Amino acid sequence: MKKVLTAIVFFGIIFAIFISQETQAQTVRDEVYTKENVPAKEPLSYAHLREADVMWSKKLWQMIDVRKKMNQPLYFPIEDMRDRKSLIQLIVHGIEEEGLTVYESDLFKEDEIMTEDEAKSELGAETVTTEVQQEDGSMETEEVDRGVQYDEITKYLIKEQWYFDRKHSTLQVRILGICPIREYTDEDTGEKRKRMAFWIYFPEARSVFAKHEVFNRNNDAQRVSFDDFFHQRRFDSYVTSESNVYGNRDVQEYTTGINTLLEAKEIRNEIFEFEHDLWEY
Repeated sequence: MKKVLTAIVFFGIIFAIFISQETQAQTVRDEVYTKENVPAKEPLSYAHLREADVMWSKKLWQMIDVRKKMNQPLYFPIEDMRDRKSLIQLIVHGIEEEGLTVYESDLFKEDEIMTEDEAKSELGAETVTTEVQQEDGSMETEEVDRGVQYDEITKYLIKEQWYFDRKHSTLQVRILGICPIREYTDEDTGEKRKRMAFWIYFPEARSVFAKHEVFNRNNDAQRVSFDDFFHQRRFDSYVTSESNVYGNRDVQEYTTGINTLLEAKEIRNEIFEFEHDLWEY
């Protein structure tokens, strides 16, 4: 009987220690409260749109330069942090963990789907040959796997469709796709190069974007999700192309210098003038 009581007391002490350690581990955190809003958030469904209700529509391609102050929350942090990611880190996370589909172009065709390795290669992940110093001081050539170069993604090209919904008498816009732009230095020639990495179908990515926060410069307790950031148009951008008869050619293909910016502003202004002219006062 004594042995049974001793065993019960022994296991009771062990269990109490285990519970105490687990409770202590759970209380060690970087926040004074548990964030549940954004991590558990689901993207709001788009309103149903009938073809008969769309009386006017136009597709635009716009460039987001993340080096501008307003867009910096999309660029930083360069290194992954506990409570937030940059946009490119989130996209890579979506590709690796959430099965986000990657396309070669903004047509989003099934025969243009890229693999995870191909997508990372477009972002600078590769095997490089470098000189590594050994313990005896000698230098030997070794192959080193270099990961994604997050700091080289300085721009994003978005494809969006503007349309006038006559049922609700409003001008609306929906983003269709997003493309990271990588700017890097060619190691062989030393020249600056820029290339479009790949395209992500934005409606598919919304479930990933809705669960991660964008940094708020003024209030850490009032951060919005990446999905809200784009839906609420909290970024600065400029038009690079519009749907046109010339194969959707870019603005810079027929203008130069300051005229390129003026033409981009004119394209955007035409849209808002169209909406304005529908009404009489």
